[in-house]
Amino acid sequence: MSPQPTLTLAVTKGRILGEALPLLARAGIVPTEDIAASRKLVFETQRPGVRILVLRGSDVPTYVQFGAADLGVAGKDMLLEHGGGEFYYEPIDLGIARCRLMTAGPIGGAPRSGRLRVATKYVNVARRYYAARGRQVDLVKLYGGMEVAPVIGLADEIVDIVDTGTTLTANRLEARELIADISSRRIVNKGALKTKFALIQPLLDGLRQVVGAAR
Repeated sequence: MSPQPTLTLAVTKGRILGEALPLLARAGIVPTEDIAASRKLVFETQRPGVRILVLRGSDVPTYVQFGAADLGVAGKDMLLEHGGGEFYYEPIDLGIARCRLMTAGPIGGAPRSGRLRVATKYVNVARRYYAARGRQVDLVKLYGGMEVAPVIGLADEIVDIVDTGTTLTANRLEARELIADISSRRIVNKGALKTKFALIQPLLDGLRQVVGAAR
């Protein structure tokens, strides 16, 4: 007898993982050990043939794109930045880890005319956003500490995730323009959906029912 195919579900660590695990549990996908108490990255689940892979958010769409993971849970911000939508479907908005992707600058400062210097880790999103508005920008890629960039003169404004806005205010910044409303999405590798349809579709249906009941 040939071994049962395994489904690998990649989930973004941190807040998304914390909010996704209860949804997955209600859909019958429960890790066999406490993810929070372990340094492992791969976890078996109580659902036969399904395992969870815990990754950085920026890596989830890459793993799904290349088929190393069949499915993923990632923030819409990372999907917009990754830009690999031709390789995977995005069938379910899980409605968790909600926030906004916005521009931000010094409180009370008039938006600068002419060429802007923008600090962000979302360089692809920012490039498309400013180009669509006819703005010329120099992009400075940062991986953290975005809020301090305008304060010390590294950038005129930033593009970053905004939740409560408390961090912006603490650094004398204010949110300006909305780029996108963000929530976590379930994505599925297009090839995997064809070759493992009988395994993937019931999982998607169950999760869709859970999400619908939560709304």
